[in-house]
Amino acid sequence: MLKFFWGPMDCGKSTMALQMNYNHARQGRNGLVLTRIDRSLGPQVTTRIGLAHEAIEVTDDLDLVALVRGRWADGFRVDYLICDEACFYGVAHVEQMAELVDRYDVDVFAFGLASDFRSCLFPAAQRLFELADEVCRIQVEVLCWCGRAGLLNARVVDGVVAREGARVVIGDTADAAEVRYQVLCRRHHRTGDLGPG
Repeated sequence: MLKFFWGPMDCGKSTMALQMNYNHARQGRNGLVLTRIDRSLGPQVTTRIGLAHEAIEVTDDLDLVALVRGRWADGFRVDYLICDEACFYGVAHVEQMAELVDRYDVDVFAFGLASDFRSCLFPAAQRLFELADEVCRIQVEVLCWCGRAGLLNARVVDGVVAREGARVVIGDTADAAEVRYQVLCRRHHRTGDLGPG
């Protein structure tokens, strides 16, 4: 089964990914944890609440099918993949996820944002919406500063909501302190209102 779990920042996607890995491993299943452009800037899945797990970094040239087949050739059974930050993967990676499910009976659980800071779908997220057997919005409530449901991730540069720029910029890290992200409702994302403060 290919399942895509999505939601805005702070809704617990990475936390849920690590919990799912734990639950499957506890039942004797063997899996691989993968990520791309994690906030830690390292090959690991990290959460805002302090959990972390080593992971395989997904690069443009990594073939997920070849990765799994290679592990099998080395005698390591792979029953499932946990794919965190899947919105940053390539569309080809999503096609490989579907192939792993359909051809090799490997379950794939993908976690990520749906849209970028401009509220446009990430290409990989769009393909996951199109191909996944199940698409699940993560239901941990995230609020805008006004109290409405937080739906969109605003990129804030020098205190202003950015409307242009590279699709992916890591923020909230020591190297990029002038860039941060804030979850906003649609109204305040459109107006660029970051609230009192």
